[in-house]
Amino acid sequence: MHSFSAADIPDHWRALLGDYFESSEWQALQTNLRTELNKDAEKIRPEPQNFFKALTLTPLTKVKVVILGQDPYHSPELAQGLAFSIPSNIEINSRQFPSSLRNISKALALEGFGALPNGDLHAWAEQGVLLLNTALSVKLGEAGSHTNLGWKFLIDRLISELAKQKPNLIWMLWGGHAQSKLPLIETAPDHLILKSSHPSGLGVYKTDRPFLQPGGKTSCGHFHQANEWLARHRETPICWVDAGNHERLDLFEVRD
Repeated sequence: MHSFSAADIPDHWRALLGDYFESSEWQALQTNLRTELNKDAEKIRPEPQNFFKALTLTPLTKVKVVILGQDPYHSPELAQGLAFSIPSNIEINSRQFPSSLRNISKALALEGFGALPNGDLHAWAEQGVLLLNTALSVKLGEAGSHTNLGWKFLIDRLISELAKQKPNLIWMLWGGHAQSKLPLIETAPDHLILKSSHPSGLGVYKTDRPFLQPGGKTSCGHFHQANEWLARHRETPICWVDAGNHERLDLFEVRD
C-alpha cells in the first residue's frame, strides 16, 4: 500500500494552497493516485517520494523564477521531480538526453552564460527557480498518462495563489501548454511574463516567438532578461551555468 497525503507537500506550500485540501478535487486526486500506485508503483515516475521535489527544493519564500513543464519524462531513468531536469550521469550526446534540454543549453550559450555541463538542474531549483510540471507523475512509456488524475486542479491553484501572493516573479512560459496558464497569472500585477515556443525538437523554431531563431544564431533571451529583472528588483541573479559564470553575473549587479 502506497500512501499519498497533504503531508507530502512542504508546510509553506500547503499554507499557500489554503482550503484546497478540503475540496472534492483533492479527494479525487488522492483516490486516483493511490489506485495507480497500488496497481503498479514500479512503472510510475518519478518515484512517489519525488512527486513534490520542486516544492521541497524551492521554498515559497525563495521563488524568483517559475518554469512550467507539462508532465515528467516518461522514459526510464530520466524523471527527477523537476521540470526539464535529468540526472547528471546522462551523457549530453546520448540518445537519452532530451532535445528540450539540449536546446536550453544552446540558448544559454548564445546568451553568453555557457553551455550546461549536464542536464541536472538541481542548482537552479536551489537558487529559486521553481521547475514545476503541471502533472507531477506519469506512467513509464506513456506520455500524458496521468494528466487526468486530478493534478490540474492542484497545480492551477498553486500557480494562481503564487501569482497573487508573490510580486515580481518571472514566468517562463515555453509552448502552448505552459501559455494556457496565462489567465492564472495575468490578473496579478508586477510579474515578468516571458513567452516563446517550446524548446523541444523542431517546435523550438515555431510560432512568432521562437525559443531559438532558425539557424540557431540567437535565442529568445529569456535567461538574460530574467537576470536583468532580478537585478532591477535588487534580487541576486540566477547562476544559470556554474562553471565560469561569476564574471557574467557581474553584468547584472545593481549599483547605487
